[in-house]
Amino acid sequence: KAISSSRPSKSNALHISKDEKFIFCTCGTRVNVLQIVTGKIVHSIEQDDQEDITSFALSLDDEILVTASKALLLKQWDWKQAQCTRSWRAIHNVPIASMTFDPTATLLATGGCDGTIKLWDVVKQYCTHNLKGSSGVVHLVEFHPDISLLQLFSSASDCGIRMWDLRSSQCLCVLQSHYSPVTSLAFTPDGASMVSSGRDKICIVWDLKSRTARRTVPVYEAVESVVLLPEDEDFSEVGVKTKEIHFITAGSKGICVLRVWDASSARCVFTQTLPSPPSAGALILCCWCSSLIFSLHLQFVGFNDEVLDVKFLGKGDTHIVVATNSSQLKVFDLATSSCKILYGHTDTVLSLDVFKKGSLFVSCAKDKSVRVWRQDPDSGQVSCVAQGCSHANAVGSITCSRMKESFVVSGSQDCTIKVWDLPETIPETDGDMFQLTSRVTEKAHDKDVNSVAVSPNDKLLVSGSQDRLAKLWSLGAPGADLALLGVFRGHRRGVWCVQFSPMDQVLASSSADGSVKLWSLQDFSCLKVGEGCGSDGLVKLWTIKTNECVKTLDAHQDKVWGLHATRKDDRVVTASADSNITVWTDVTEVEQAEEQAKQEDQILKKQELSNLLHEKKYLKALGLAISLDQPHTVLKVIKAIRQGEDGAKQLEKTVLKLRQDQKESMLRYCAVWNTNARSCLDAQAVIQVMLTHLSPEELLQYQGARAHLEGLIPYTERHMQRIGRLLQASMFLDYMWQKMRVTGAPAR
Repeated sequence: KAISSSRPSKSNALHISKDEKFIFCTCGTRVNVLQIVTGKIVHSIEQDDQEDITSFALSLDDEILVTASKALLLKQWDWKQAQCTRSWRAIHNVPIASMTFDPTATLLATGGCDGTIKLWDVVKQYCTHNLKGSSGVVHLVEFHPDISLLQLFSSASDCGIRMWDLRSSQCLCVLQSHYSPVTSLAFTPDGASMVSSGRDKICIVWDLKSRTARRTVPVYEAVESVVLLPEDEDFSEVGVKTKEIHFITAGSKGICVLRVWDASSARCVFTQTLPSPPSAGALILCCWCSSLIFSLHLQFVGFNDEVLDVKFLGKGDTHIVVATNSSQLKVFDLATSSCKILYGHTDTVLSLDVFKKGSLFVSCAKDKSVRVWRQDPDSGQVSCVAQGCSHANAVGSITCSRMKESFVVSGSQDCTIKVWDLPETIPETDGDMFQLTSRVTEKAHDKDVNSVAVSPNDKLLVSGSQDRLAKLWSLGAPGADLALLGVFRGHRRGVWCVQFSPMDQVLASSSADGSVKLWSLQDFSCLKVGEGCGSDGLVKLWTIKTNECVKTLDAHQDKVWGLHATRKDDRVVTASADSNITVWTDVTEVEQAEEQAKQEDQILKKQELSNLLHEKKYLKALGLAISLDQPHTVLKVIKAIRQGEDGAKQLEKTVLKLRQDQKESMLRYCAVWNTNARSCLDAQAVIQVMLTHLSPEELLQYQGARAHLEGLIPYTERHMQRIGRLLQASMFLDYMWQKMRVTGAPAR
């Protein structure tokens, strides 16, 4: 059973569903529903008023979700459909700080920042109680598990725990022993005892019958949550020897430190520290079992701050490693979104790169160091196996050798480039961390080195700098110094990134001047320039041959700092200063296959249409032509029907047998055909059938019927005028013919 499946009562910021498949958590104006197995958001419930959600509650049967916003509205949701089923005005004068359901999911208690508590009958939809007397913000409300007692517990800024009798709406007593805000309440199964926790570093066991404190347990940390251990399970391996109350605490020492306490003796009987402390914004799911009470199951990180770099990781590119605006690295499993936090750097990590095999990667940071990390392909655990510290300033860029795991190159704000040789046998764990020494240090630029890259054959190195230059270097044999081969000049501002082409002897560079340039490695000339790149968060795909942007991907709201493709080039990951990481999938082949299948289907349908016309099966032919959504093909069918034997009756019979959606399409086509003199007669013939046999009410129910009919009027008037002129001309011609006399012809 998941520890955090008990309803958190401090801030209502997180709930876990009864079946332990979903996590509910707030994010600004939304409540996101996270699927635990995949780590993906499956539902996002958002307030229409765009006001932040201050509190929410989920009923114990997972059927009802209620949210409260700063707009003082309460909304009831069908969260599986992400639909609001009811909304009502909260009677609180200020935002709601806490809320909870009773065990039957019929009563909802809301605690406001105005010191009042209100109870709502969710079924009959009215306010049943208005409890006053609390001092300050009511940040905690909990129902007694025995609903027959009709008791509610609350805590506010005065640090007391109030027991309310809902029959009389009176406060039965105030339990006073805490000296700071109460953060959590947990009840024993029989409802006779209760454990409270607070930031005053104590937990108190209360006897609810006598309404007195039975035991005060000093826990030596500010406790944020307390959970009772089940009484009917064996936890002897973690120090639980008696049937007395035992509880687990998590607090200011970090949610990675979980401790088990014996309430009767006020002793800590077990402490378990998870492998590494989580970062800010991390959510850990812990599970208990008979052999080991706590095991780290999943860890989700919901906030990444500004993302500075990202790379695919693992043999099958199954993970990504992310550098954010912190000294910690994050490794995400793409299948589950579970995150591992890597510690080692002491200042912000600025750049990453991954070796060819995918299990070894490197990082550099503002702490002037570079580190080499190894991921175990089986367990997924990551260890720092080597580090180097000889730069004089922050290390802003790093790259790996491409053919073998033999060396690393770093570029720093001290204007130098260093080449670090790796040992032939790289340690497997961080217990045998190797100390790197640089074999080459080169004063490469006059300003910060922003980017470095190694060629696919490990023989060349390119560097890009804030001095607006990119330089090409020869790496030479192991142990040799760098040799400058040439300089690429042309950017008007600092060069932020440089990369070698994997296919041609071409170099790409991007700059703060908004351009991407392609350079020849032979003569250092600029081959092509792509304009229009910027810090607008757009990702652009360019065709090199035509130098055109063929696709613009819009998913970020700020600068995109990281971009990396898998070894198969079938996926791309981008990371931005807006804290978002996006994985893109190449669907070119899928779209081409779909287009080819569509074309083949069109050919078959056209052949079938030709056969139907030949067999004079006009109804099927017309239906098939409409399904192709090709007005010209439909017009051909109409002409074929009208040119056949008894065409008018056949057309009337065929049109009337069409479905309503097909008639809607016909009306839309007629509005187009009527604009052309060559097809207006066919359009008028179809319209005549519809106007003759369909009432105005029926026609107006068709989608877009009013606009189509209004569009028919001006062109119909033009056709009538044209036909009138034609009729006059024909009558004049007939008159002239009657008056003409042909010499020698007999009189008529």
